[in-house]
Amino acid sequence: MFSLISVFCFLEISFIFCHLSDPRCFWRIKDTKNHLGDKESYCFFSIYTKHGYVKNDYFSWNLDKKVTSKTIHLIFSVYLAIEEINKNDHILPNISLLVNIECNQRIYDEKTGLCLKSEEIIPNYYCRDQTRYLIVLTSPEWAVSISFGPFLYIARIPELYCGHFHLHLSDNEQFPHLYQMSPKDTSLPLAMVSLAVHFRWNWIGAIVTNDDHGIQFLSELRGEMQKNTVCLSFVIIIQTEKIMSLKEFHMHYNQIIMSSAKVVIVYGEKDSPIHFALIVWKSEGIWKIWVSASQFDMITITGDFLLYSSTGTFIFSHQQPEIPGFKQFIQTVHPSNYSSELSLAKLWWTYFRCSLPPSNCKKLKNCPTETVFKWLFMTPLGMAMSNTCYNLYNAMYAVAHSLHEMLLQQADTWSKNAGKELEFDSWKMFSFLKTLQFVNPAGDLVNMNQNLKQDTEFDIFFIMDFKKYSGLKIKIGKFSGHLPSGQQLLMSKEMIKWATDIDQILPSICSMPCRPGLRKSPQEGKDICCFVCYPCPENEISNKTNMDQCVKCPEDQYANEDQTLCLQKVVAVLDYRDPMGKALAGFALCFSVLTSVVIWVFLKHQETPIVKANNQTLSYVLLISLIFCFMSSLLYIGHPTMVICILQQTTFAIVFTVAASTILAKTITVVLAFKATVPGRRMRWLLVSGAPKYIILICTMVQLILCGIWLGISPPFVDADIHTVHGHIIIVCNKGSVIAFYCVLGYMGSVALASFTVAFLARNLPDTFNEAKLLTFSMLVFCSVWITFIPVYHSTKGKTTVAVEVFCILASSAGLLLCIFAPKCYIILLRPQTNSFYKFRQPHAKAENIS
Repeated sequence: MFSLISVFCFLEISFIFCHLSDPRCFWRIKDTKNHLGDKESYCFFSIYTKHGYVKNDYFSWNLDKKVTSKTIHLIFSVYLAIEEINKNDHILPNISLLVNIECNQRIYDEKTGLCLKSEEIIPNYYCRDQTRYLIVLTSPEWAVSISFGPFLYIARIPELYCGHFHLHLSDNEQFPHLYQMSPKDTSLPLAMVSLAVHFRWNWIGAIVTNDDHGIQFLSELRGEMQKNTVCLSFVIIIQTEKIMSLKEFHMHYNQIIMSSAKVVIVYGEKDSPIHFALIVWKSEGIWKIWVSASQFDMITITGDFLLYSSTGTFIFSHQQPEIPGFKQFIQTVHPSNYSSELSLAKLWWTYFRCSLPPSNCKKLKNCPTETVFKWLFMTPLGMAMSNTCYNLYNAMYAVAHSLHEMLLQQADTWSKNAGKELEFDSWKMFSFLKTLQFVNPAGDLVNMNQNLKQDTEFDIFFIMDFKKYSGLKIKIGKFSGHLPSGQQLLMSKEMIKWATDIDQILPSICSMPCRPGLRKSPQEGKDICCFVCYPCPENEISNKTNMDQCVKCPEDQYANEDQTLCLQKVVAVLDYRDPMGKALAGFALCFSVLTSVVIWVFLKHQETPIVKANNQTLSYVLLISLIFCFMSSLLYIGHPTMVICILQQTTFAIVFTVAASTILAKTITVVLAFKATVPGRRMRWLLVSGAPKYIILICTMVQLILCGIWLGISPPFVDADIHTVHGHIIIVCNKGSVIAFYCVLGYMGSVALASFTVAFLARNLPDTFNEAKLLTFSMLVFCSVWITFIPVYHSTKGKTTVAVEVFCILASSAGLLLCIFAPKCYIILLRPQTNSFYKFRQPHAKAENIS
C-alpha cells in the first residue's frame, strides 16, 4: 500500500512539473473605447429542450447594446457545450438542448443592494414567450440570484449559479432550488500564505469586504499566517454600505501609505465598494504587490487593470483543463449567426502556448516588441476559458447528464412528447443533478456532490502591463492542497525570472533578516515578525537566517569567529614534538648528566677534605635526589595517563622533600660540627651517631604518609580542560583532592623553609669548608622560584601552565645543584692546592673562608 501511495505521489509531482514546464500565457486586450472595461453582465441562460437536432442559427439572445466582450465569451462557452451535446449520440439522442439568453448591466442600489433596468428579467412571466424552461443558469453576480430566487422558486425552476462561490447561496434552507457550480475556496488562504513564504514575505497587508465571505477568509488567513510565521501589517475591512465606506476611505488610505508592507492580499466582492476604493487608491499612487483571486482580474473603464502595480499582480484561479475544440469554435464563429456587433478583437484574452523565450531575450522588459509579438504568435490563435466560463460549460453537461439519467428511468417520455417540446419535472431532474458525477470532454472529473466538492488546486498567474493597450497574463505556478506539506506549491523559476523583477524589489518584511551568527529577539509590544538581531553568546552558533535561538557547540567543538559553524577543538598537550617540550626535555637531560658528572667528580676526589666536609654521604644523597628531580620533569612532557598523573605528583613531592630534608640535615650537620668543637659541649655523640641522617628518613616518611592519604582519598587523574583556551582541549593531570595536594605542597614548603632558616642562622659559623652560606643561598633561590611560581602558574593557560611547572622544577633543582656544588667543583678541579690537609693545618686556615 505504501509503495502504491509513493508511486502516485511521484506521478502527481511529475505531472505538475511537466505542466509547468510549458506554462500558459494570455494576452489581455485593454480596450479604452469600451467605457465598461471588461465588466461582466449578469446573464440568465434559460434551458429548454426540443426533439431532433437544432442548428446554431436557431440560437437567439437578447443582448444589451453595451454588453462587454467578456460577457460574449461567457455566451460562447454555453454555445460550445450545447453544440457538443446536441451532436453527441450518447447523450440525449434525438433531443436538443436550447437556450434563451437575457443579459443586462446591473445598477447598484443602497437600499435593496440590487435593482434592474427598465427591462426587468422575470423568466416565464413574459406573455409573448410561453416556453416552459427546464432550468436556469445564472452568472456571474450572486446578488442577482438572491434577488430573483423567489421568482424562480415560485415558477418551480431550479437554478445553477456559475459565478464565484458565495456563502449566502450555500444555505439550502433559504435557497433549496439553487446549486453552486463553483467549489468553495477551501485552500485559498493556505495557497496565498504559501506564495508569501516562497518569496520570503512575512509582513503583508490584507483588504477584505465586511461580509461573511470576507470575514471567514480573514479568519482562515490569520490561522495559516500564524502557522507559517507570516504577520499582518494592517487589515482593512471595507464596509458594504457605500456611504460608510466613503467615510473610512482616507483612514484606510493612510493605513496603506504608512505601512512598510509591500504586499497586499485583496479578497471579497469585486462589485462592492472595494472596487471603487481600489481604483481611487491607484489614482493616488499606491503601488503595492497585489495578491488576489480571479474575480479581481478585470480591466476597468479607464483601460487599466483593477489591481494595477508596476511590479505586477499575482492572481489565484481555480485550476481547470483546456477545453478541446474551444479555440476552433471561436475561430469558426460567423458573426451573422449570433450578433452583428461581435468583434474577435474585443474578446477578453487570446490563448497561446509559450515556451521559454529566445536566447537573445533574457528578460521580457528588455525584448524588442517585434520579437515578442513574433514569438507569441508562432502557434495558432486560440482562446482560454475563465472560471465562470468553465462553470457554465460544466453546468450544461450536468443538465444533459441529469436528463439522460431521467430518460433512462422514463422511457415512455419519448412517445408521449414526440414532435413537441419536451416537458420534464425540473425538481426531479434537480435531485439527479446534485448527486451526479461525470467526466467532461477535457477529461476532468466533475463531482456535483457539494459535501465532497472541495477544490484545493489553484493556478497562479502573474499579470503585468506589456504595452499601452495590452497586458500579459502568465502562469507561473500551481498549488495543490492535497499534496504533502512542503510540496503543495510548485513555481516555474524560469518564467518568474523572465517575466518579473520580483528578485530586484525589496522584500516585504518588518525587520531585516538576522544573518547566520545572529539570533532574533522579539520587540516588546510588537508582532513576532518585528524583531532585533543580537550576536550569539560565546561558543554558540546560528547557521541559518532568522534563528530564534542559538545552538551551543558540543564540548569538544568551538564556534568560529562569525559564530556560524562549530569547529573541532585542537587537542593540545606539552609534547616532545613541540619546540617548548623539546627544550625543556633537553634541559632536564643536560642537568641530569651534569649532576651525574658532579657525582663522578666527588667519587674520584672522595678523599679530599672538601668532599669529606659536611657529611659526604648526605652530599651523595642530595645529588641523587637532584637527578630524580630533573628526571621527574619528564613526567610532565607527553600525553599523560592515569599512572603518569599519579607519578607526576607523588614523585615530585617525594624527591623534592628528600632534597629539602637533605639540605636540612646538612645544615644541622654543620651546626653540630661547630657545637661539638666547643669545649664543654656534649653533642659530639649526635654527630658521631649520624643523627642528622634520620631527619631525611623522618621527613620523607611523613611525606609518604601524606601522599598515601592523597591517593586513598582522591588520586590524580587524566582530565580535559575544554574551557581555559579557546579552540583547544588541554589534556592535563587533574590534582584530584585539592586539599591533599596543598597539604603535600605545604609540607614540602615547610621543610624547605626550615632548611633555609637553619642555614641562614649558621651562615657565619667560623669553620673551614663551611657550606652554610651555600646552603642559605641555594634555599633562597629554591624558595624564590616556587614563590614566584604560584602567581605565574595561575595566570597562564593551556600547555603553558605545564611548561611553567616543568621550568620551576628544573630551575629550583638547578639552583640547588649550582649554588651548592658549583663552588666545590671549582675548588676540586681548578684550585686543587686549597683542597688539601696541609692547607687545612696552617694556622691561618682556620680563619679562612674558602667557600
